[in-house]
Amino acid sequence: MNAICIISARGGSKGVPYKNIQKLGNKPLIAHSIETAKNSKLFKHVIVSTDDKKIASIAKKYGAYVPFMRPKKLALDSTPLESVLVYTVKKLKSMKLDFDTFMIKDCTVPFIDEKDMQGAMRLFKKSNCDGVFAAIRAHPNPYFGMMEIDSKGYLQISKSLKQNITRRQNAPVVYAIDGLYILKVDRFLKTSKIFMSKTLPYEITKAHGHMIDFPIDFKLAECLNDLKKNS
Repeated sequence: MNAICIISARGGSKGVPYKNIQKLGNKPLIAHSIETAKNSKLFKHVIVSTDDKKIASIAKKYGAYVPFMRPKKLALDSTPLESVLVYTVKKLKSMKLDFDTFMIKDCTVPFIDEKDMQGAMRLFKKSNCDGVFAAIRAHPNPYFGMMEIDSKGYLQISKSLKQNITRRQNAPVVYAIDGLYILKVDRFLKTSKIFMSKTLPYEITKAHGHMIDFPIDFKLAECLNDLKKNS
């Protein structure tokens, strides 16, 4: 198995402007993912896909390979990740890069560590599956503690079962997919889909799966980073 890691980091970000290169601790956010991927020893290359020259420069400084700039049309708010990956994988193949497997690492989930990556890759290697996704147990759970509005505007439980769920621990396990995906190149290019029928979860902790979408998430990440340094 020849694996590469692809980190997607566009310049435009609405929730936290330029969040991919904002400092978390003493280094840019993207650096955490680059260094973790390199330290895992799983990949021939750690590649950053970006449309932004500043992000590209910082990525190179921390040891990532940035072989080309992503077209601006693939760096819009509305651009699906699948479109970015199809372009990236085909471009890398046209450059004669040798790989049959790739991991997508979201740099806005900085606490996924080397052991998470290694464990997910072990699961992928030993399983006859289409993909492995990092996953955290969802809380609240759509079977207990989450509601939606019905056709009359009233609240109702999002998902119901025949038996009444009276405590969270009795609800079916539901996963939030978070920050890391492993796929086979040939299967992905055949479907152009990240999520395929035989996809397995690799469970990570809620702390490792902390995602930065809004300014408050960055504040919490700073607290988590301080705890990590002092543990």
